[in-house]
Amino acid sequence: MFGGLAFMVNGHMCCGIVGRNFVVRTGPKQYEAALSKPHARPMDFTGRPMRGFVYVGPDGYQLTRDLKAWIQRGLHFVLSLPPK
Repeated sequence: MFGGLAFMVNGHMCCGIVGRNFVVRTGPKQYEAALSKPHARPMDFTGRPMRGFVYVGPDGYQLTRDLKAWIQRGLHFVLSLPPK
């Protein structure tokens, strides 16, 4: 998915890797809060920002605690969706 490796939860894309960027599905409500975190930027895979998805640069997920926090953000959103 998105030309990289994606991790799915209940049929929904939660997070993954595209190139060196970690992709996290935050959902629309947590999108701006996620963008305020260091090393996060809009996911612009299509040439336009995809609201609800962010790219996190390598410095933002290098530490285990940071990676866990980003994964938790993705899980928080996708677990709120009905299973596919």
